[in-house]
Amino acid sequence: MGAIDFRGQTTVVTGASSGIGAAFARELARRGSDVVLVARRVDRLETLAGELEDAYGGKVLIVGLDLSVPGAGQKLAAELAGRGVEVTGLVNNAGFGTDGAFHTEDPARLADEITVDVANLVDLSRAFIEPLRRAGTGILVNVASMAAYTPNPGMAVYGACKAFVLSFTEALWYESRGTGLRVLSLAPGLTRTEFFDELAGGAYSGSYQMPEQVVGEAMRALDRGRRPSIQSGWRNALVVSLPRFLSRRRTVMVAGLFGARSRQA
Repeated sequence: MGAIDFRGQTTVVTGASSGIGAAFARELARRGSDVVLVARRVDRLETLAGELEDAYGGKVLIVGLDLSVPGAGQKLAAELAGRGVEVTGLVNNAGFGTDGAFHTEDPARLADEITVDVANLVDLSRAFIEPLRRAGTGILVNVASMAAYTPNPGMAVYGACKAFVLSFTEALWYESRGTGLRVLSLAPGLTRTEFFDELAGGAYSGSYQMPEQVVGEAMRALDRGRRPSIQSGWRNALVVSLPRFLSRRRTVMVAGLFGARSRQA
């Protein structure tokens, strides 16, 4: 397929105020795409927008949007249409996780988690999939997680949400063949972002990647255009293969033990 030419394109990035989302915005702007930055923290988006405009000279739009409110995708699509913006790419990066035994979790927080990580990811994908397919030049990236590949005792809802994202995105990859749209499910592992700072008081141990490394791997996979999903980092790719050799019971047991050990300060 070859490297994607992002010049003349406009890519929406959700959760763009920090971490992997901000890294995607920087890389897309560097490669010539105009970008639409979406998040709740407008002050951070304004700072990032100024950085991107100064560095790369492209157009940067800001949309303050709370993705825990249902129907965010249709709302965003209507707002951009009203501004005359034609979107050719979408990175669904926004998401958060809850950490703890399911029976102790706040039900309202769990509902927000499902809305952000699943319901609005679907709504955003549906809101933009038709113009993305028509353009046939851009990308649809849904950020999943290594948690997508096994049950996650201690993060039961988050793991289930990301398993949905993986399955959903791989199906869209198949449906989008022949359109020119490149679809990818991206599964980061431990990454130096606010996400892990907010879980278990930042007590997760292990080998961390930087957001720029994760995004770099995603962009290389998109340029090749062959795979529906990737895991960032060779260690994570190896971990994904382990359940093939274990029973479901043993997989759950190992996942539970590994998760508990990773959360130890």
